Amino acid sequence: MNHSSSAPLQQFKNFVGIKFQLYNSLFTSLPFHRIEKTGIMLSLFLNNCEEGYKKKLSPVQIIDEFFQKHTSFSNERDRLDLLFRFIQYVERQVVLFDALEDAAFKEVNDMSGVGTLKHLISEIISENKQQSLADKLNTFAIRLVLTAHPTQFYPGSVLGIINDLSRALADNNAAQVNMYLQQLGKTAFLKKQKPTPFDEAISLVWYLENVFYAAAGRIISYLRLQFPQALSNNNPVITMGFWPGGDRDGNPNVTSDITLKVAEALRGSIIKCYYLDVRRLKRRLTFKGVDNIISDLEIKLYENIFIPDHRTNLSKEDLLAALLQVRDILIHQHNSLFLHMVDNLISKVNVFGLHFAALDIRQESSVHNTVLKAIAEKQNILPSDYGSMPDSEKMQALVSVTGKTDENLYEGVIKDTIASIRAIKQIQEFNGQEGCNRYIISQCNSALNVLEVYGLFLLGGWKKEELNIDIVPLFETVEDLQQAGAIMTSLYEHKDYQEHLKRRNNRQTIMVGFSDGTKDGGYLMANWSIYKAKEELTRISRENNVEVVFFDGRGGPPARGGGKTHKFYASMGKNISNEQIQLTIQGQTVSSNFGTIDSAQYNIEQLLNAGITNGILSNKPTTLEPNEETLLEELAAESFKSYIELKNHPDFMRYLSFISPLKFYSDTNIGSRPAKRGTSSVLSLKDLRAIPFVGAWSQLKQNVTGYYGVGTALQSLDKKGRFAEVKKLYHDSLFFKTLIDNCEMAMKKCFFPLTAHLAQHSQYGEIWNMIYKEYELTERYLFKLSGKNELMADYPIEQLSVQMRERIVLPLTTIQQFAMTRIRDMEEQLVSNPVKENYEKLVIRCSFGIINAGRNSA
Repeated sequence: MNHSSSAPLQQFKNFVGIKFQLYNSLFTSLPFHRIEKTGIMLSLFLNNCEEGYKKKLSPVQIIDEFFQKHTSFSNERDRLDLLFRFIQYVERQVVLFDALEDAAFKEVNDMSGVGTLKHLISEIISENKQQSLADKLNTFAIRLVLTAHPTQFYPGSVLGIINDLSRALADNNAAQVNMYLQQLGKTAFLKKQKPTPFDEAISLVWYLENVFYAAAGRIISYLRLQFPQALSNNNPVITMGFWPGGDRDGNPNVTSDITLKVAEALRGSIIKCYYLDVRRLKRRLTFKGVDNIISDLEIKLYENIFIPDHRTNLSKEDLLAALLQVRDILIHQHNSLFLHMVDNLISKVNVFGLHFAALDIRQESSVHNTVLKAIAEKQNILPSDYGSMPDSEKMQALVSVTGKTDENLYEGVIKDTIASIRAIKQIQEFNGQEGCNRYIISQCNSALNVLEVYGLFLLGGWKKEELNIDIVPLFETVEDLQQAGAIMTSLYEHKDYQEHLKRRNNRQTIMVGFSDGTKDGGYLMANWSIYKAKEELTRISRENNVEVVFFDGRGGPPARGGGKTHKFYASMGKNISNEQIQLTIQGQTVSSNFGTIDSAQYNIEQLLNAGITNGILSNKPTTLEPNEETLLEELAAESFKSYIELKNHPDFMRYLSFISPLKFYSDTNIGSRPAKRGTSSVLSLKDLRAIPFVGAWSQLKQNVTGYYGVGTALQSLDKKGRFAEVKKLYHDSLFFKTLIDNCEMAMKKCFFPLTAHLAQHSQYGEIWNMIYKEYELTERYLFKLSGKNELMADYPIEQLSVQMRERIVLPLTTIQQFAMTRIRDMEEQLVSNPVKENYEKLVIRCSFGIINAGRNSA
């Protein structure tokens, strides 16, 4: 272990490890049924699990042995009751651990160290690059897009407790900690019903108000203070995006009414934040000339929040004009007293406007085709044979339309799609143009798919010259990523689309998705395909004088583009466009990486640092040298072959359905979106959403999507006598090193003894052995590559955190596999058993603790 990490590691042990042991004893006073006994029994059960797996026992054998040794329970219902109480207890232990990590964030992470703005600024000054920074900050920005992807297993009430508990823990306020732990004991984790899209939006608005508002204000104020000239053109540098209420893809619960309601909630929320800040200013700015301006501003804001149905034409420009006037008077008449407070609010208004976060609209491409065919049949504004026309003629028809759709002629998704396009105009009227100006097309696989949306806007009453919307294609599968270059070339060459891009400052946003790519082609191939697609799209865009901005659809785990995200951005050379960094922040990642102001500030700074350094302090012409590209391409191809062989195994989906809790995912009621696309009752890999797919592997503790094929790929090059080349790539390329680091993180969260009993299973033994052999092979080669003898050795704090978390949830993974086995037995015997429902509930309840403890498991 290197010396630089030993001090923070010791801090982690003191502030998290030891405190966890101390406060864990407080659980004995929680208001649970026979709680003291439960606490003692659980520690015995954990010990039983650890010893049992060493003896190669199965979860069923471990649990049976535990009941025989330590209890007198012979009744099945009594045994189930105890297991349920274990789950409740462990769920709350996970909450305590989360809160302790949040509370210790500043102690464990160096808030002025590498990757922070303070560190960046010292580098900029020592390299004398102040002017380069000023130029970069005039155009560079990061956009964090909060999504409602169903990976957040904590209900809002529990997230609130974690927030308050971490504050009490940081202050060592034992009385408050005790109270919050008692509250936790009485607070339900399981949601009785699915949240609506509006519920999802409101729970994320909490983070905007309580975390991002303050964190972004701090960062921009700091930059303004250090380099006043760098932010002279009011480029916001940090912007927020928002998907709940706008993301319709596969979610029939999102309607245009919900979209408008969410936009109104975002506007009301940011005005409330400004109102509270203006009230604070009013207490300080009691001098002549400024007091009346602040009072007027307070009244305007008040009227927009607290008077029902009173929405005035307040604008971002009005707010800035008043605050700049105050600023000017303070400088010239009052010795700049309290100027920092005014500047902080100006920074926030520049970032958040009246929209707080830009609401993106997203829909799947086939829906637009269905809508246009319906319009052609019902209204005389598209050729009546539109559905049978070739693509080129359809594209011509779409850019030539002059009529307007009448949404009242339609119903269902057709009516709503037309209404959603009208809603965008309404949102822009009150929230400002930034409030809603992007339309994302998922499963985009042709230039026609993009022009279908362009045509729908014209049919919705938008004039070409006033169309202030960015149409964003989303490429996800390996095949789509390979076709992306050809699709964008034909768009860039299309006369009407060229004109549209000119009006959008010749900037094209393209979204690339990591989740479906990994499900489709495995870990290495997905990341390689995205890299190659970005490289080609950057080249094509530059040749057409278009600035391309990449928007990354990243999830929490490495298998869905998560992990050491900022390191990927830092590793990019000039062959990949990096004018902006845009990425989705999904579910769990919101609370685990951006759950407190400190952690949000730290993680936003890491992204800013990566993007800014990349443009100013690093002048790498390419991310990878030609020989490195060839090597990585070969590795990706070998791993792809290996992953496809597993995926095409006839029992692959059956294994996932019957061994993992996949089929119970939608019963957890964590999201408004269905777990699969389409309405078929048969579970197919194509229709299955990436989140339940990755989440199921993580609960099995096999994490296939984070490493499968990597060992085979490394071995194939070793057999060709080329391992030295791979080793050199690992040491020379931050991009490849980060891919491997993330792979190690996914593997560190695996635990094969949990399912080792399947090795001899008549139907599932073959697949289990394929996965385990690949895991062992990958681990062996990663050690050979890194020269280390343990996974995540370069990240000792995270390594210890993962170890502690995995130990806390070992009872849950054991109970879940025990329950899955019992359910399988009952189904195979074709006997209806009244207790089966209880076992199903056990499976679902275990999911919460397992996923929450993983922090980026789904």
